[in-house]
Amino acid sequence: MTTPTASPLTQTDASTWLIDAAHTTVEFQVKHMMFSTVKGRFSGVTGSIVDVAGDPTLSSVDVEIDALSLSTGDPQRDGHLKSADFFDVARFPSITFQSNKVVPSGADSFDVVGDLTIHGVTQQVPLTVEEVTPEAKDPWGNMRRGATARTKVNRKDFGLHWNVALEAGGFLVGEEIEITIDVELIRQAA
Repeated sequence: MTTPTASPLTQTDASTWLIDAAHTTVEFQVKHMMFSTVKGRFSGVTGSIVDVAGDPTLSSVDVEIDALSLSTGDPQRDGHLKSADFFDVARFPSITFQSNKVVPSGADSFDVVGDLTIHGVTQQVPLTVEEVTPEAKDPWGNMRRGATARTKVNRKDFGLHWNVALEAGGFLVGEEIEITIDVELIRQAA
């Protein structure tokens, strides 16, 4: 009796989805003086996802974020965050994420682990991807879908050490950064 072998995946099992930059944001939040949470966002997000339906573990994510697109709603703070004290966008104009592991964690969720590069430093970071929507046709005939991903990182792990000690104790800027990515994707023709 022979054991059946799995058929190899074909190129038709994979679909490529481009990030719709006009409808995608990367938002972050960090504690300020231990009193409040300051939020910001990057709007310049590009990249692609290769979805291998027959074996999601073969799927991949490749994202690039324009660090100059950073906005917190305060021009003075934005300038400081873009300076050499933080992101140093003159030297490091891009933030990138490249997956190296995709594991289904539910019917419409995934755990994605990949290399996040900020400020020229690369660290392996886990993303929890949830709220993955089914494909749907937009009014222009494109197939679209969306998802939300979340993670937390320590900014010091990426060389973002600037801070000021407070007289009452603690620091001006928190170390833990919460990141939320809301992405809209457009399926590319095969």
